Amino acid sequence: MMKIFQNLLNLFLKSDCPLCQRPTSRELCPYCIKQIQSCHQENPAYLWKQPLPIFAWGNYGGVVKRAIAALKYENQPQIGYILGQWLGESWLLNSPQPQKQLLVVPIPMHPKKQKQRGFNQAALIAEGFCNVTGYKLKINGLERIKETEAQFNLSPTQRQENLTNAFVLGKDLRRPPNIPVLLVDDIYTTGATVKAAVQTLEKHQIKVLGVAAVATTKKDK
Repeated sequence: MMKIFQNLLNLFLKSDCPLCQRPTSRELCPYCIKQIQSCHQENPAYLWKQPLPIFAWGNYGGVVKRAIAALKYENQPQIGYILGQWLGESWLLNSPQPQKQLLVVPIPMHPKKQKQRGFNQAALIAEGFCNVTGYKLKINGLERIKETEAQFNLSPTQRQENLTNAFVLGKDLRRPPNIPVLLVDDIYTTGATVKAAVQTLEKHQIKVLGVAAVATTKKDK
């Protein structure tokens, strides 16, 4: 009887997958989940190198790019949480520096931009990541006080200038922690944004372990 009830409930709750429009009772349909998970890096820690170690779940392209676009520009916040969970599962299996304790800080958006979007995708990813790993989430570890231009149109020098003094320490880290911070973002490209965030934290003697991102455009050299 319960199984029949569950099947009826699933049928009633079915909606269209935001990526392919197939009917599904989950956030994403099984087909799209399989397609995205096939993009998972065999070695997500291949860019875990000084001076800025990067842990990247996958490469930015194809269905991963489509999923992140749907998350950010088509009002699909549930995708961020799912991607964060997969990033967390991968971290537990492939972490280059296993840590019993970590503070997870998402890269913040400027309040004006976040109000327009309705959420910060990095915060949703960080929430899913912490749900799996058990690490402490500090959503307000950093604040973005400078409304910056879109980075993709800028030269490397302009990117750096664009992000000068863009971040300040947030209320969650006003008391410097004695455990390291792991930054979380959706995409790692040139690293200018993350480097500006790291500089802000290190200026306050807060140790940064590295950055964990769902996807990266960088290739191993």
